[in-house]
Amino acid sequence: MAEHIISRKTYTYVFLALLVLTGITTAVAFVDLGALNVVVALAIAVVKMLLVALVFMHVLYSRRLTQITVAGGLMWLAILLVLTMTDFVTRGWLGVPGT
Repeated sequence: MAEHIISRKTYTYVFLALLVLTGITTAVAFVDLGALNVVVALAIAVVKMLLVALVFMHVLYSRRLTQITVAGGLMWLAILLVLTMTDFVTRGWLGVPGT
């Protein structure tokens, strides 16, 4: 079975992209965007996660079964997050002390 070889240049570009995205995350942390701070930080984190999984974990060039397994894991994570947030939103206290 022939393995796909990823060039050193690709690894360097992905590493530099991760460094830039980390810098952007740090810069955004110092800017007051209100409720969007969390959304922007999570969006950048998802992009970084995809870069690491696709390139460094070789999911991009792996077999279809591996890609389906990763997609299934992400779907399961989404289901758990949605169910957790549904439970949190339906509570009467909503995390506000004194009410």
